[in-house]
Amino acid sequence: MKKRLTAMFCALLLLFSALPAASALEGEGSRAADLLAALNLMDEAKDYALGKPAARSQSTALLVQLSGGNPSDHSTLDYAMEKGWITSASGQKEAVTADEFCASLFRLLGYDDTKFPVETAATYARHIGMISKTYQGELTRGDLFQIVRDVLTFPAPDESTLIQKLIDKDFCTQATANALGLFNKELTARQVADRYMSAVFCIRSYDSKSDFKEEKVSGEASGFFITADGLAVTNHHAIDTAVIATATLVTGETYSIERVLYYDADIDIALVRVNQTSVDGDITPAFATLDIAGSEDLRPGDVVYTLGNPLGLGLAVSSGIVSDTNRDVESYALPMVMNTADISQGSSGGALMNVYGRVTGVTSGAYTYGNNMYLAVPVEVILDVDWTIKGQTLAEATAEFKESKTES
Repeated sequence: MKKRLTAMFCALLLLFSALPAASALEGEGSRAADLLAALNLMDEAKDYALGKPAARSQSTALLVQLSGGNPSDHSTLDYAMEKGWITSASGQKEAVTADEFCASLFRLLGYDDTKFPVETAATYARHIGMISKTYQGELTRGDLFQIVRDVLTFPAPDESTLIQKLIDKDFCTQATANALGLFNKELTARQVADRYMSAVFCIRSYDSKSDFKEEKVSGEASGFFITADGLAVTNHHAIDTAVIATATLVTGETYSIERVLYYDADIDIALVRVNQTSVDGDITPAFATLDIAGSEDLRPGDVVYTLGNPLGLGLAVSSGIVSDTNRDVESYALPMVMNTADISQGSSGGALMNVYGRVTGVTSGAYTYGNNMYLAVPVEVILDVDWTIKGQTLAEATAEFKESKTES
């Protein structure tokens, strides 16, 4: 009897512990819906029916609203079809899928169907940072509202944004968009994670081909993309003994790190090229990227964020402040940025970012016996590197580095 009561108690505990998470998710959808209503993109309602399936008719209506369009003599459906945002008029009462809706959003932003993978559009949208979560299968209304909220500020191929177009068409006001935080220049940790986690990746390195075949990982680290075609930055010590290394994105796809264009062991920085074809054979049109700001404008007390792969557990965000912008550290040839944004083993090569979402340093290490004394390599040295050279294979660069150590 006692065991039965204990089991019942545990089951109830699990049930109630799940409620806040579900409530929080519903709250996210509700906040997104309220934001869209404030922008005149949908009617404000007491009950948005967030958990119900999102019908194609609802997603089609939102596409037209997002465009700021006026169907005039056309129906909403005919207007969306005429613009090419949707490819079929059938099944408007049926639930819309994540891939289907994201494909429509890509077309609305100005992409043609040859510039993104239509069949996996939702994964690619997360992959490049257009949306902040990974969605699969049929969407709920809450999902639909969150996706639309995310895409409002995502830059189109011509660098325009849907929110700016809506303002220009007097669909909503600049004051309303400002009040909703859509033009905030200073980002919270949540906003940094939502917008830029897709540009960071987990590195797994292998010191021999046999280790790779046996899936025996030699080291875990981090890196981040700076060009859409696969140029990325990491620490040199993250790859200095590797002959094979892979980069795994937040969406789970894994790509091989093919070449090393530049490395400096004394500064502990490297510029590498990641293959645009995944290990599963899927080709990506583009990677999400981070802009480089450098560390010269940092001041002690500035808020900073880190994105990386602590302990090899997966991508994560942390926040802190700059402690020192010019700290001399033994074994580093350049003064380091010292800060309090948590990193751990595996975070090496990740991005240290300012509140404007730009990279100021490469997370590299910490004082072993210190508290909140984390170190980042100034990233601006990469701006002086030739990004156009072919470089070496990873194995060649590792062999060259080992030889230089032997000679010295």
